[in-house]
Amino acid sequence: MSMPKVTIYTRQFCPFCTRALALLESKAIEFEHIDAGMDPARKQEMVTRASGGRTFPQIFIGDLHIGGCDDLLALERKGRLDALLQSI
Repeated sequence: MSMPKVTIYTRQFCPFCTRALALLESKAIEFEHIDAGMDPARKQEMVTRASGGRTFPQIFIGDLHIGGCDDLLALERKGRLDALLQSI
């Protein structure tokens, strides 16, 4: 079974983006990193996919919207991130 595609929309100089990226990298999770901070089209794409979420980062596992950095860290703390990655 292949790992689902993880997508993270970020902007430069965002400490929450940095923390989320660090967690994904520390777990050797492959992800698509989209810098949407200065790209209006990519930001609009993010907002649409995130059902109006405008804060950075916005994280998706497959088509499932995880939320932001705090949501990703909470999944990891609860031991649910790995299971979620395996289940999709």
